[in-house]
Amino acid sequence: MAPENIRNGWGFAAPCASVLTLLSASPVLAQTQGFSANVLSGAMPLTVAIGAGAFALIAMTWVRRLLKDARLAKAQSNEQISSLRALVDEYEALLSGTGEVTVLWTEYTEGPKFLGQSALIVPTGRRPDAILDFNFWLQDEEADELALALENLKVHGRGFDLSLRTRENILIRASGWVLGSGTALRLRRAAQQIATAPAPQPRDANADFAAAKSVLAALAVPAFLRNGSQKLIFGNSAWHDAARQLGKRSSEAQPAELLDPAQQNAPAGAPATTVMLAEAGTFELVQFPVGGGIGGFLRPRKDVGRDANLSHLSSIIDALATPIAIFNANRELVQFNRAYCALWSIDPHWLKLGMDERAILDKLRTDGKLPNEPDYQAWRAKHLTSYALTTPRESDPWHLPDGRTVQVISAPAGPKGGVIYVFEDITDQLYLKSLNKALTDVQRSTLNALSEGVAVFGTNGRLTLSNPRFSMLWKVPTNLLDGNPHIDQIAEAVTAAMPEDGASIWRDLKRGIIDLNPTRSDQSGRLTRADGRMLDYAVVRLPDGQTMMTFLDVTDSAKYSLMLRERNEALVTADRLKDAFVQNVSYELRSPLTNIIGFADLLSSKAAGELNEKQQSYTDYIRASSVTLGVLIDNILDLATVDAGIAQLRPEPQDIAALVEKARAGLAASFPEIDGESSINLKVEIAPDLPPFIADGTRVVQVLYNLLSSAARFSEPGGEVKLTVAGRGDRILFIVDDEGAAMGDEMRAALLERNDGQAIAGRQRGAGLGLAIVRAFVNLHGGTVTVEKRGSRGSRCTINLPADASLQQAGAAE
Repeated sequence: MAPENIRNGWGFAAPCASVLTLLSASPVLAQTQGFSANVLSGAMPLTVAIGAGAFALIAMTWVRRLLKDARLAKAQSNEQISSLRALVDEYEALLSGTGEVTVLWTEYTEGPKFLGQSALIVPTGRRPDAILDFNFWLQDEEADELALALENLKVHGRGFDLSLRTRENILIRASGWVLGSGTALRLRRAAQQIATAPAPQPRDANADFAAAKSVLAALAVPAFLRNGSQKLIFGNSAWHDAARQLGKRSSEAQPAELLDPAQQNAPAGAPATTVMLAEAGTFELVQFPVGGGIGGFLRPRKDVGRDANLSHLSSIIDALATPIAIFNANRELVQFNRAYCALWSIDPHWLKLGMDERAILDKLRTDGKLPNEPDYQAWRAKHLTSYALTTPRESDPWHLPDGRTVQVISAPAGPKGGVIYVFEDITDQLYLKSLNKALTDVQRSTLNALSEGVAVFGTNGRLTLSNPRFSMLWKVPTNLLDGNPHIDQIAEAVTAAMPEDGASIWRDLKRGIIDLNPTRSDQSGRLTRADGRMLDYAVVRLPDGQTMMTFLDVTDSAKYSLMLRERNEALVTADRLKDAFVQNVSYELRSPLTNIIGFADLLSSKAAGELNEKQQSYTDYIRASSVTLGVLIDNILDLATVDAGIAQLRPEPQDIAALVEKARAGLAASFPEIDGESSINLKVEIAPDLPPFIADGTRVVQVLYNLLSSAARFSEPGGEVKLTVAGRGDRILFIVDDEGAAMGDEMRAALLERNDGQAIAGRQRGAGLGLAIVRAFVNLHGGTVTVEKRGSRGSRCTINLPADASLQQAGAAE
């Protein structure tokens, strides 16, 4: 200011001038007027006092002047403030009289400021801040719409113009706009109260768009306008030129869209984002609100450190789906595509050209997107050695924490240095390789475990797959098979190992391999080699055109089959001989036996003369043995009928006591008295009240006779044999106890299982066949046979028969 300059300049110049004047005048006074030095030094204090007084006088004069100027400036300021206050009052009075209410939010006021008559919106007597309680005076849907619009205005800077319906059904126009660093809301009643239709497009919004178009049309960079629904409605000439460079049609009536959907929906006032338009260049997107819509322009961006020889790659790289990033020699990012951001889930707004690769790696590691390495610094240093590459390099796969696997290929970026990174997500590829390897291992293990020799030949006649069994069967070296030999080579190897017939066998097999006729059929057969081995083979055509051959060594099974066939034939022959023997027995043995029995009875009757005691004893032995032999013959015939399946029962009501007596009589004939003493002591106990017994009486007598005779044979002469007959429900039990030696395993097997070949001596001879008869006839009746020991000596045999065998026979027939 002027007073300050005067103070700084003149306030210090006055005393300095007085002192200099005094010093310069002193020599002159001394010369002209005869002043001496002493007189001069005595006048020095006076001179200083005069200078100080002059300085004080001058300073006081200027201070008075400064105070006067300050009072004048303050008066002028107060006058200006009063004028401004009056002007503000006039504006507020003007707004109050316009029939609208304006609400302001600025950084200079605490809370909203209300201008206008609040009674136009809310009832009289309400405080102005009741206007912001939208649910009080607006309908619910209208209140929510206005609150959302106001929030978007404050947060995103999006202006709005709405038509709202109050609870009194009054149509209100609400407009919002950005006011410097604050926001403003204007509410006014509509000029015409229309019941349904929304308010038309405001004139001031159209004016804003028109003004914005005129400004943006004059810009030399691509510029555009969008309406409230984000539709592109205007593009300047630079915008149309950029669209034509990209091969798109663009006109004033229908401008072409150059931005992607994410950039189109970016809010006004958002940070500038990078837009890459291929041949058109790289730009920064700048947007701002205009009359309820959005305006913007593309500011050209000069890439940091971009080499001239890399500029032509921009359009190609951005169009690729493969993630690519290019860094210059200073490790600065000069190019990347959207796939790179998608691979690492990087926000494109964060990733900027010119960023150091180390900063990007550190960011990815912080976010947990890089491999978990114990020494991250060493891993990063190794990765950054890519800048020294002269040829492309494929690094070890990166196994990321999220389970993905990424393959990184590094290549030199150009003669000035730098590196190009190409990233490939090989997770699915590794999974398929692993799955294929597992399937191949399973297939290989399965083939190796097969007992068949397997060989697969391609359409070119070369071996593509085989197993060790194939090599073993044809004596082909394994190392030869590993080299995928041609079938001719395999035939030569087999001929060398099997000179007798190897060549002829594989000559025939080769025809099935080289036959490419699509209508050919599969082949199979059996090979008999000169070394005695027999192989079953099959030639099968596979769906992919290859041919599979299988060989199975059936030498042992064929020998077993031949042996079983021969044995079966021998058994059939033996059975035929047995049948013939039975037929012969029935005729050849019975006739002589009848004669023997007849003559023995004649001698015993003493019709031919008296017999002495010894002769009578011999005659009794002949009679008993003849009876036993007859019983054996009957048993053989009965067994033959049972084995032939022609044995039949004739069930009839039976008297159990009579059946027992018949068996006793047969037993007495087989075991006659010796020297007047009985050779068997048989005791019979028949329980009273037995159920009616229906069975084949002849067969039951045979069962009891053979069972009792067997017990007699196992007992000492004169030993006790006890037969007990008891009932148990609808079953009849015949229990035979003896006191002889316990029945051996041979006899038990004969009773429980058919065994005609037992070698038994003494009194027990013939017991095995009789017990087999017992088992057969008991089974025919549907009964069971059990044998158990009685203490230290003796056995107990229990025959369990149904009381009515006819029912059993009927069930068996069904």
